[in-house]
Amino acid sequence: MLRPVRSFQMDKLMVEVYPDRPTMGQSAADAAVAKLRRLLEDQESINVVFAAAPSQNEFLEALVKSDGVEWQRVRAFHLDEYLGLCPGSAQRFGAFLDEHVFQLVELLKVHYLRGDAEDPQAEALRYAELLRKHPLDLAFIGIGENGHIAFNDPPVADFADPDWVKVVTLDEKCRRQQVHDGCFPSFGAVPTQALTLTIPAIMSAKAIYCMVPGVTKREAVRDTLQGSIGTHCPATILRRHDAATLYLDGDSASLL
Repeated sequence: MLRPVRSFQMDKLMVEVYPDRPTMGQSAADAAVAKLRRLLEDQESINVVFAAAPSQNEFLEALVKSDGVEWQRVRAFHLDEYLGLCPGSAQRFGAFLDEHVFQLVELLKVHYLRGDAEDPQAEALRYAELLRKHPLDLAFIGIGENGHIAFNDPPVADFADPDWVKVVTLDEKCRRQQVHDGCFPSFGAVPTQALTLTIPAIMSAKAIYCMVPGVTKREAVRDTLQGSIGTHCPATILRRHDAATLYLDGDSASLL
């Protein structure tokens, strides 16, 4: 079992710091697999939501290679999806998760957020209904450079959001991150709107595993842990969850 170089608690949020991205990803995957196995001992099936971002690569690679998970009893969702991309676009989050998870293990069911839906508002309602029908057991998420979780950027984040899925306009820092991550060739190519699970939907999960590596995330990590809890940094809400763990590498933890 890999041990963190540093671990501590901020309010309710557990924090583990590892020396590098591979170690962080493997450790988070080990913990997630153990939780998956425990849940499957007591439940016929479980419901898991996945983030789609390069920051999740090491975690997802280790996760799908792990032994002893009955994936055929796992129902999968994803956190968010761009609006306006063509169905075959490689930048779709559904396509990312197909490549890194959904096509690599045999799942009970994959519920895709349809970013190409003719009526995005109706699609948000459809997906919210699915989430209420299949309450989330686990959420595998990250934190954006602007402190967002999913696409709940500071201007649109609402800790008491009445909706579980909604259409949002992405803020500039969020869109620039997509270029920094190599997902789009230019700022102008990044969609301006997306569908996202809201903060109450994410917080409804029984347990949250949040993987945040990289030097570009260090300010967001500092603000998440050391700032006041508020929508100026949406990820601060994780400090109020009863079973959330934040996994960091040396770079993302460098300002702590």
